[in-house]
Amino acid sequence: MQQDRNFDDLAERFNARIYDTGKGQLRLEILKQDLQQFTEAKPLTIWDAGCGAGQMSLWLAGFGHQLTLCDISEKLLSQARQEFAQARLEASFHHASIQQLAPQLPAFDLVICHAVVEWLATPLETLKQVMDRVKPGGYLSLMFYNRNAMVYKNIIRGGWRLEPILNDRYIGVGNKLSPPNPQYPFELIQFLQSNDFEIKQQSGIRVFSDYLNSETRRQTNEQELLALELQYCRMPTYRDMGRYVHLLTEKKSPG
Repeated sequence: MQQDRNFDDLAERFNARIYDTGKGQLRLEILKQDLQQFTEAKPLTIWDAGCGAGQMSLWLAGFGHQLTLCDISEKLLSQARQEFAQARLEASFHHASIQQLAPQLPAFDLVICHAVVEWLATPLETLKQVMDRVKPGGYLSLMFYNRNAMVYKNIIRGGWRLEPILNDRYIGVGNKLSPPNPQYPFELIQFLQSNDFEIKQQSGIRVFSDYLNSETRRQTNEQELLALELQYCRMPTYRDMGRYVHLLTEKKSPG
């Protein structure tokens, strides 16, 4: 992968596949639970790095926080602007990459980076730029596509998928909504901790749903499945197997 993924060509399909589904609603529900503490905080400065259509920013702005949003997709950023306008909420919008914008920004109380690193050409280098924009004592909310889940899902599907997984050649293969750089949770946790970030919360998003085949899913009670997802999403082992993993981290203060 030579450059970061821009979703201008898939903006409408992106929202339909990601957000306007039961899976998307589950994702938002778990994220909102993990970020609940910020709904009761004094007004904070928040940067949504790679905001997409701005769903989480819009929710947080409703609690009086000051939002800065950026994305390289002009179409998704335009959708975010429209959502804020309809809600009569204000924010600062930047059509720019994280790498371009980060050096120009101040430090923030909270930085959100959701479903971004797996689409980057240089995930850790860019993530470090994001981390540098968190105030000491501030928070980073990081959600990423889980390589554990990608490996496990393809192995249990079997067939031709085993050989590429065995030889580490599966990454980047698939449709346009298959991220080329999924991340192992333990590697990102180590990276964060080595840069003075403490893990405050870890959640797996869709720890069961994505392993059900279509026939099994048709026979499954959706409300029971949702209840199980919420019950197990933060338990060790299960949380490492979600299609996405969310880490809420705090940047240590000097001394």
